[in-house]
Amino acid sequence: MSMKLISGTAHRALAERIAETLGQPLADVHVTAFPDGETFVKINENIRGADVFIIQPSCPPTNHNLMELLIMVDAARRASAGRITAVMPFYGYARQDRKDQPRVPITAKLVANLLTSAGVGRVLTMDLHAPQIQGFFDIPVDHLYAKSVLINHLREQHPDATNLTVVSPDVGGVKMARAYADALGAELAIVAKHRISATRVEAMNVIGEVENRDVLLVDDMTETAGTLKAAAEILRKHGALRIFAGVSHAVLGDLGHRRLDESEIEEIITTDSVPQAGGKKVRVVSIAPLLGEAIRRISDGQSVTSLFEV
Repeated sequence: MSMKLISGTAHRALAERIAETLGQPLADVHVTAFPDGETFVKINENIRGADVFIIQPSCPPTNHNLMELLIMVDAARRASAGRITAVMPFYGYARQDRKDQPRVPITAKLVANLLTSAGVGRVLTMDLHAPQIQGFFDIPVDHLYAKSVLINHLREQHPDATNLTVVSPDVGGVKMARAYADALGAELAIVAKHRISATRVEAMNVIGEVENRDVLLVDDMTETAGTLKAAAEILRKHGALRIFAGVSHAVLGDLGHRRLDESEIEEIITTDSVPQAGGKKVRVVSIAPLLGEAIRRISDGQSVTSLFEV
């Protein structure tokens, strides 16, 4: 099957970088909106029997970008595409992965159902907030990790990790922090936190040694930067020297940028999985080569397992 790359409007710049790494042009697709806000998609070239990859992270505005993705999938399916892969570097609604209160939805599963029903045959994503979301799909899911991209950059920045401690800002992120610590040859610590609301976090204590050491906070995503800011404050109180952060998805709004500017964090290293990643203290490393290689291997029927490793 011939490969066709389609980009939505969520993150056209990333799609262009992926296309460049593959030496493949983006397909001619017209995406616009009617005056009432309805999305209209028209694919202006033949994709019959093609291996179609639709690049669209479901980042803010989440509902709009998700609906646009579903409409593009439907257009491709009705144009007789051979196979449709949704390339979602950032999977929105991933935090709603369980019923933690009475009478609430499991929206991450609903999104999986919507994608499958629309006609997606495969999903390529990166650093899901809850890795078990892969099991919400009855189609293949290739789950990549930003660690392989970020670690190379962090090794350049911290060639000597003897005085570096990798810190998880909460107990749930220990597995990710351990992976970073092992890859960098650094120590591990944990900040025990208590979340008050969706935007307010009260950090409680530090488990591990951070005094007179450089610190790298790692997390899968940040939006309001409340967790990172609170963790950085308590790490500074416990004697940490330079404080950095490594985050897979920096979905930063105005509040997040303001908190980062006010925080003890010297720099946050993140990927370009979403267009919101950027700012004064933010350094962005591109995942286009990683996603491009994954797309190439999927199209050629090759294994993508080696891409999971550093």
